[in-house]
Amino acid sequence: MKIEKIETFTFWGEWKNWVFVKISTDDGLYGWGEASLSGAVNATEAAVHELGAVLIGQDPGGVERHWLRMYHAWRWRGGAIQTTATAALDIALWDLEGKRLGVPVYRLLGGPYRDRIRAYASHWLQGADTPEKVREQVREVKRRGFDAFKWSPFDQKSMHENENAAIEKARLLMEAARDEAGPEMDIFVECGEKLSLRTAPIAAQAFMPYKPGFFEEPIPCENAKAMVELQRILPVPVATGERLVTRWEVRELLEGQGCRILQPDLTHCSGISEVKRMCTLADTYYISVAPHNSAGPIGTMAALHLAAAIPNFYILEQMEEERSMRDAICTEPLRFENGSFALPTGPGLGTDLKLDVLRDSAERTARATPLRHSSERIWR
Repeated sequence: MKIEKIETFTFWGEWKNWVFVKISTDDGLYGWGEASLSGAVNATEAAVHELGAVLIGQDPGGVERHWLRMYHAWRWRGGAIQTTATAALDIALWDLEGKRLGVPVYRLLGGPYRDRIRAYASHWLQGADTPEKVREQVREVKRRGFDAFKWSPFDQKSMHENENAAIEKARLLMEAARDEAGPEMDIFVECGEKLSLRTAPIAAQAFMPYKPGFFEEPIPCENAKAMVELQRILPVPVATGERLVTRWEVRELLEGQGCRILQPDLTHCSGISEVKRMCTLADTYYISVAPHNSAGPIGTMAALHLAAAIPNFYILEQMEEERSMRDAICTEPLRFENGSFALPTGPGLGTDLKLDVLRDSAERTARATPLRHSSERIWR
């Protein structure tokens, strides 16, 4: 069996492009990966095909060997474009290997530790700028079966104009959310790098009575020592890691105990092979893993398989408003019940893609966004 062809398929996926990668072999077997990156779509697609050149003609087995060849394929290593392209190819190779052996990917990774993967609704409470609107959306997320959600309470413009007023408004909304959610639901706070070493403790103290599960990326991630200092003084757990794309980039953060929850993104952080290493490193420091996941169906599937196979998994992010769209293009959509996804049982990632579903709606979504919404390229 030899790798014969690498294809990319790009479609608009509500708020960013979904880039799917298909690796096909000379005997008809193929695997799916995903390289969905916010922006830089052309560059990411080009990187997939340039890195994929080292795979053409190779036996697809030995996925981590191929990961190393891709990592060292360019003199200048790293960066989100390269690691996103690597991730897509890596995920597709794991899907291929699982199909060849007839087992789910999580079994190839040594799992499962669990048969259900707890998940939270991300980007929730959008547009809920009053306590009444917050309560309404909390009731809706509970109706959908979730026992956890994440929201973004801090507006950059308001924080610049009047920090105290912005934090107080956010506190009142958080109070309403907790009151409606009850004591058992987890409420996670997406800070989006809008706070600082000075304002993050103020905001955290204001939120403390309402039991925030974590503060995600309260400050930019580039300065690990600053994050270490913030976690030392912050009364809530720090969650971060989606922009730290290899084990070398998370090393200083983990060694300094700069977070309580690591959030690597499988579609950006170099794929299943590298993220599993990052999770093992986090486990060395007793740090939990809650994979960042704003991806489409293949990235979500990959994150779920990894979550099943690591001991320090905490909870999985997923874009709830896109779940119906993800399900529509999967031949075997994920099953969700009581706040958790059931593990797929099929070989590989456990699904194929029905791309025609997206092609049918491409023209309509093209007018809604300036971003390119559909394309196909083949590298032979």
